[in-house]
Amino acid sequence: MTRTTPTSSASPASPASPASSESASPHPPNPAPTGPNHPTGPNRLTIAVMCLCVTLVVGMVSAVNLAIPSLSRSPLHPSAEAVVWVVDGYVVFFACLLVPAGALADRLGRKGTLLSGMALFTAGSALCAAAPGIAVVIAGRMLSGVGAAAVLPTTLALLVADAAPERRARLVAVWASMTGLAAVLGNVGGGAALQAGSWRALFVCVAPPALLALVLIAACTPAAVRHDRPVSPLSAGLLTAGFLSLLAGIVSGPESGWLSVRTVGGFALAAVLLTCWVRYELGRPHPMLDPRLFALPVVRAGALGLALAFVGMFGLFYVNGQYLQYAQGHSPLGAGVRLLPMAAALLLAPRCATAMEQRLGGRATVGTGLLVLAAGLATVSTVSAHTPYVRYAAGATLTAAGCGLATPLLSHGMMSALPPDRAGTGSGLQSLARELGSALGIAISGSIVTALFTAHLPAVLNGPHPPTTVAAAERQLSGASGPAGGGLHDAVLDAFTGSLDVAMLVLAAVVVAGGALVVAWYPGRRTRT
Repeated sequence: MTRTTPTSSASPASPASPASSESASPHPPNPAPTGPNHPTGPNRLTIAVMCLCVTLVVGMVSAVNLAIPSLSRSPLHPSAEAVVWVVDGYVVFFACLLVPAGALADRLGRKGTLLSGMALFTAGSALCAAAPGIAVVIAGRMLSGVGAAAVLPTTLALLVADAAPERRARLVAVWASMTGLAAVLGNVGGGAALQAGSWRALFVCVAPPALLALVLIAACTPAAVRHDRPVSPLSAGLLTAGFLSLLAGIVSGPESGWLSVRTVGGFALAAVLLTCWVRYELGRPHPMLDPRLFALPVVRAGALGLALAFVGMFGLFYVNGQYLQYAQGHSPLGAGVRLLPMAAALLLAPRCATAMEQRLGGRATVGTGLLVLAAGLATVSTVSAHTPYVRYAAGATLTAAGCGLATPLLSHGMMSALPPDRAGTGSGLQSLARELGSALGIAISGSIVTALFTAHLPAVLNGPHPPTTVAAAERQLSGASGPAGGGLHDAVLDAFTGSLDVAMLVLAAVVVAGGALVVAWYPGRRTRT
């Protein structure tokens, strides 16, 4: 009997969603046997190891945003475009390879795939820590993203593979809660690592727990039965290359020009590659991710709604650390601690969503969640360098609460609309929508901030090659002193916060406009099979 690997979100902001298995045959897999001769599931050490792996790969999504100011001030002198790729290079490979990595784990063996994934993640982090230039940092992040894609679905599959039916729900809940808790650990732990050293310290500090995880995986993780699942390197390659080209077009626009050959070429290549991916998947008898699923309105609503929620969340995540460190003057650890209200909202809001659905219905709850998220972004768009932290925290918390309200119902709607034998595909599609939304949010936010920041710099800095980051502007102003120097520094911060404000307004408008389609497609009552 063939079984696919359940997958879930790799985002630290992801609320828990049910994950299940998919069979290549029309019949679901048999439940795991129980009794004295059959295991009833993983022991506590195995559960702890799987949770450690999840925390590492998910926590690095949020932690790296706090390193942006330190990286921008470093001798590497990265451009704004390069900084975006340091963040997005990890996320896009993480997103696009989740589904094929889960299939590869079933086919080649889950324990071996998990070991390989953690090894790649660790090697990528080590490469970043020792990188002599920004291009090597980006390459290391992409390598880590490939490893993370192999780790996340495999950890859940190993937890539930041999568990007794009565334990599976609890194990999935533990795993899913770790994906949310990793946001907190990523912000606070990442801030603490950065407090102890430069941006390199973040990647150095990842190495010991990652190496410990590798040893424990090898020592205590049982080998799972292999399953004959179809794996298509061409499909994975087309999807990944298509979204890399799309992000390249978005990110290169501010520096190269929106009508430049590089920017337009990126968009055109993305359209060609993604079209080829759709045609290829439609022509396969057993596609890894069937585009025909989007014929179902609730699936369209779920995928678009999840993507929009994470566009807003991660568009804000990208500027959180920069605003709190550049404009508010907090240390990396201080910035991480001040993001804890977002984590609290993400953990509590899904419980409110259940009560709201019972009173208002699913469509109204989803619509309310997206509106709350947009309202949070709009609140953040009113900040300046001298805004009290309370206002910024209120906007950030509303954004997280809106995400927590909308995403559980969007996820459940997608899963309920599909038959049991397509549950694995539905879970993989949710993960893809979340992570691609995260990558797009980072790219959009970074591009708008860069374009408007350079346009509103003081005239003394706005030459043929103006600085594209606050750190670069600070370097140019390092020779200025006295009242003039202080005034220019304030002008640089005003240019940054002004560009941040516009970026948040644009993201809010995108969420509202797309949310109208989500509400139109989402059923008035919960869809059940």
